[in-house]
Amino acid sequence: MGPILVLSILLQVGCAVHVVRTGRPLYWIFILLIGSYIAVLIYLLAEVLPELANGRKARSLARNVQRHIDPERDTREASRRLDIADTLDNRRQLAEQRLLAGNHAEAEELYRASLKGLYATDPHLMLGLAKAQFGLGRPDETRRTLDELIAANPDFRSHDGHLLYARAVEASGDIPAALHEYEALVQGFPGEEARARHGLLLKREGDAAGAERVFREILKRADTLPSYYRREQREWIDIARRETT
Repeated sequence: MGPILVLSILLQVGCAVHVVRTGRPLYWIFILLIGSYIAVLIYLLAEVLPELANGRKARSLARNVQRHIDPERDTREASRRLDIADTLDNRRQLAEQRLLAGNHAEAEELYRASLKGLYATDPHLMLGLAKAQFGLGRPDETRRTLDELIAANPDFRSHDGHLLYARAVEASGDIPAALHEYEALVQGFPGEEARARHGLLLKREGDAAGAERVFREILKRADTLPSYYRREQREWIDIARRETT
């Protein structure tokens, strides 16, 4: 069997598997089986490429490329919209861009200006303010803001907000409370950052065995979850791998 035929079979089988896994019409399998390279090309052009072009990953890649080429574009557009209309939504969008750019002082000003009237206890604005305060190195204020957020919005849930609270408690020096927050957080946190930070804190506090268990749990999860997850969580998986060797 020649290499050209082998490659054709591999491509046909690969596309057929893609048909089944993605729930596409099964007639594609028949077309692929009888059509060799031409059928594979038609399938890629008709089904795969449009999905890639319009998919979340493709859009994310395009945004990342754009951000590297012109990192200030989103901030300029948000600032322009605020100049045209000083609305709550425009102010919030500019504050978010300031946070992303690391301009925490201006972000704090924008969030404080938004937390008025009907929106004085808006949980998303308060969470943004807490992020800005933490970025400015004020963990005690961050903790107070998040405590006020929960008091005013007892049903509000945010994994990012809970992680920020744990980090603020840790940075303020309340280690027992920080450990408690991390232990509660890791149960449902969608990623490995909370576990990695929990493990690092345990290690700093002298609980080597506890830290080891946490880091090995991260590596165990990484081995059983898809490759895209491992790519997204690479920073924290690398920490776990480094801390267990």
